[in-house]
Amino acid sequence: MAQKKYLSKDDALFRMQHYCAYQERCHKEVRSKLLDLGIYGHELEDIIVNLIGGNFLNEERFACSFARGKFRLKKWGRSRILRELKMRDISTYCIRKAMNEIEEEEYLKTLQSVLKKRADRLQEKNDFARKSKLAQYAIGRGFETELVWEVIRSMDL
Repeated sequence: MAQKKYLSKDDALFRMQHYCAYQERCHKEVRSKLLDLGIYGHELEDIIVNLIGGNFLNEERFACSFARGKFRLKKWGRSRILRELKMRDISTYCIRKAMNEIEEEEYLKTLQSVLKKRADRLQEKNDFARKSKLAQYAIGRGFETELVWEVIRSMDL
C-alpha cells in the first residue's frame, strides 16, 4: 500500500490557492480536498481562513456564479439550482442572492425555448400525453410545476 507523503501547511495552502483560482469553489469542496490531501484539524481550519482572507474562497461569489452558469449553460430551473446549492451546504443568504441573479424575463424565455426544443423532438400524437411529457421534462430540469403548466397552456405546442 502506497503511503501518502506528508504535505506541509504552506504547500497545502499553495495548492488550495491554485485549486480555488482555477474555478470558483464552495467551502465543502475545499474542505473535502484538504481532507483528501491529509490535512486535518487546526491546519485545515487555518488554511480555509487564509483562503477566505485572500479572497480565494467566497461562498456568495460561488453561489452567484453557480446559479448563473447552470441556468445559462445547462438551462436548469430554479428548483434544481436551489437543490444543488443546498447539497453544497450554501447558506440561505447566499442562496437568496444567487436566485436574484436569474432575471424573470430571461427565465421565462429559457423555459419556453426548452419546451419548444423538446416539443420539436417528441413523436407523441396524443395532445394530452404530449403536454404531459413536455411538463415532465421541464419539471425534471428544475422548473416550477405551476409555471411549466402555465407556459405550456400559453404556447401552441
